[in-house]
Amino acid sequence: MTNTSTTSPALQSEAEPTVHLLDNWFDAIEVGLRERVREFIQAMIESELETALARPRYGRRPTADVQNGDGPKGISGHRHGHRSRSLMGTFGRVEIAVPRARLDSAGKTTEWKSSALRAYQRRTKQADSLIAGAYLAGTNTRRVRRALAAVFGGAVSKDTVSRVWRKVKGDWDAWNARSVAEEPIIRLILDGTVVRVRLDRKATAIVLLVVLGVREDGQKVLLAAKNMGGETSAAWRAVLDDLIKRGLRKPEFLIVDGGTGLEQALAALWGDVPTQRCTVHKHRNLLAHAPQRLHEEVSADYNDMIYAASAAEIEVRRRAFLRKWRLKCKAVADSLEEAGDRLFTFTRLPTSQWKSARTTNAIERLHEEFKRRIKTQTVLPSAETAAMLFWALLAAGQITMRKVDGWQTLTRKLADAPIDLAA
Repeated sequence: MTNTSTTSPALQSEAEPTVHLLDNWFDAIEVGLRERVREFIQAMIESELETALARPRYGRRPTADVQNGDGPKGISGHRHGHRSRSLMGTFGRVEIAVPRARLDSAGKTTEWKSSALRAYQRRTKQADSLIAGAYLAGTNTRRVRRALAAVFGGAVSKDTVSRVWRKVKGDWDAWNARSVAEEPIIRLILDGTVVRVRLDRKATAIVLLVVLGVREDGQKVLLAAKNMGGETSAAWRAVLDDLIKRGLRKPEFLIVDGGTGLEQALAALWGDVPTQRCTVHKHRNLLAHAPQRLHEEVSADYNDMIYAASAAEIEVRRRAFLRKWRLKCKAVADSLEEAGDRLFTFTRLPTSQWKSARTTNAIERLHEEFKRRIKTQTVLPSAETAAMLFWALLAAGQITMRKVDGWQTLTRKLADAPIDLAA
């Protein structure tokens, strides 16, 4: 009789080291390269110090050099040992011996500092870029370590990711203060998006105010992404005033979501600029005023009107829509009339631009992509982090924006009159 016995997982784990997938994938090129990285870095720093002292290690500086003025003028010095430094790069973590020296200049003695290896530097810029890129790709701080373990040998903690991310703030501040005077912006798309962040140790929903610009060549560009405490008129006005202060020119066309605060801010600032109310937002408003059983019918009639092939056909179907829904559900007809001619401003543009001008979908797509990237984090640590992350996804190329449809005709003037609203 055969006696079958098994070893418990606990005893087995003690007896044998745990082997994970990919642990035994040996690459001679990678191993050989990483073994020589330390030698290369030390040689590079030693060469830099030799240039500063004008003599090799263990060498004396020739007297003629000093008299003739060859080499660094008025600078002399001496070595005094080495300092052990740990450096992490895409090559992994290495321990290097950094030479130390003192330089004498103008009667003062200063510690020599390497320009290649900055003071207190623990990671290369390429390593920081890789960590930040993994974070922006939708990996939260805790998962980055596992994602990059093969590259860094498990040397990346969640705190390291947080420190790298904080370094992005310098670029973020510079972006917020940059001049936009040279940007040939002719169209603005404005909308807000809700993001959950941690405020006072509680998960709170905030609104990011986002402004997209469209250049003369049709390329979309992010102009602002800020948390101003809400979508009030004062909040939107503060965002727009900041852009104007930095050189934003008066746009030729505006696309908005229909929010009251934004409408008021734009009316006070650019009341004469043609403005398009987002047709998708208005569609949602109509459904909110209709009972559930009528939603499908409202959507069918609304889409037939909005997506008609010509301005004349849109005008005819609008009248039919109002006649029908004044009798069937007056609240739906009243909601459509509330938008006025701003819902149909796109009909003043060439038909090739209608698709891109009808809605704020350019921003809505960014919102969806942004939320998809942050869903692993559930709640962002602060309001500023949310705005920074929104900007960084575009700045790092994780999210790209294409030109608007019909960009070839962007420079054409709008037609003088919108459709006839009489019904």
